[in-house]
Amino acid sequence: MKEQQETIQERPNMPVRVDNYTWTQTESTVNVRVPCESRKVDIVSTDEYLRAHFPPFLFEAFLFEAVDDSKSTAKIGDGAVVFTLQKRTRRLWERLTVQTKSKETMKEIRERALQQFQQKVCAESRQKEEKQQEDKRFTLQTMIQLEKKEKDKIQKKKDAEREQTSAELEAWQQRRPAAAEELLQSFNGLLHTRAEAPRKPLPCPIKPDTEEEKVIKQPPKRAGGNIYFTFTPRAFPTALRESRMDEEEEWLRKQAEARGAADADIQELTDLTEEERNPDWLKDRGDKCFRVGDYMGALNAYSLAIKINEKIPALFSNRSACHLKLKNLYEAVNDASQALELLTPAVAANATARLRPTVRRGTAFCLLHLYEQGLRDYEAALKIDPHNQDLQADTQSIRDILQTE
Repeated sequence: MKEQQETIQERPNMPVRVDNYTWTQTESTVNVRVPCESRKVDIVSTDEYLRAHFPPFLFEAFLFEAVDDSKSTAKIGDGAVVFTLQKRTRRLWERLTVQTKSKETMKEIRERALQQFQQKVCAESRQKEEKQQEDKRFTLQTMIQLEKKEKDKIQKKKDAEREQTSAELEAWQQRRPAAAEELLQSFNGLLHTRAEAPRKPLPCPIKPDTEEEKVIKQPPKRAGGNIYFTFTPRAFPTALRESRMDEEEEWLRKQAEARGAADADIQELTDLTEEERNPDWLKDRGDKCFRVGDYMGALNAYSLAIKINEKIPALFSNRSACHLKLKNLYEAVNDASQALELLTPAVAANATARLRPTVRRGTAFCLLHLYEQGLRDYEAALKIDPHNQDLQADTQSIRDILQTE
């Protein structure tokens, strides 16, 4: 017993082999069930090898015959890891694993399986990246097509209005001679009637004023005086005793710089039109995609706008909302923090703009179970909008969660 304890102490990191697995089969499939209470399992599977590692336990199987790994699956749940393997040859196996005592053979199979699995993972990663790029291109093309359709619709409407106006103008020009002649005859008849009507004498002839009367009727001159005006150049309605003019002027300066800023690398985006180089146009595209539930399309539009101009806070704030919808919680926190960084200094003019990224970052923190950080953001949002009942209820819910933990 003492020697066994010493051996265990010398190799404390050796995994515990799992032998209490069960397996069943048909002519076409093999089902292997490995007991496992953990949700974090490192799984490796190839045509001839299986491994499930959930420290300190390890399940390893060198399969009796080759299977089709591309059609096989592995699921974790209900206290077990369940492998469903598709046989290449339709027949019953004598046993699940090969009977070999050669450690060299097992090592060779294991290394070959790990290498094949690594190659498969790399290939899947490349395919996933290519699919994401394809989705981005498709989204951008769809946005461009929608914009083109909208432009064509507006142009058709303008053409129809132009044709209608031209038709009305032409009809008016055709009626104009007759209308002018009728108007001239009416005017001549009116003049003739006035000329024939006798003039009545005035009931009281008007006499010119004498020089003395002219002097008397002149109003007296008003006494001279001065009127003083004071003006203020301030752009914010804050009372003077509460003024933060330095911060307010800095915020106005940052807004002006943001509108004039552009990425120097924008010249590299030669495949974009003039409108697609406009961050405001891209933001509007992203807003429309977000409203219809196309969160990935909105994310791509905001990202391109940020690449063009990275000093507009609304772009980061709106992209944070997209990340929240797509459950990219860490990215949501980063974008909301970047928006708040651009919205400094905190003044009354940007209070509404600061409210949105503050709540979005607090929500992302809570979804990450970081309730203390989330509570700080919600309390900061309440300071901006203290009468918001939804904010009050959410803040109280977070406090309740922290009290129960």
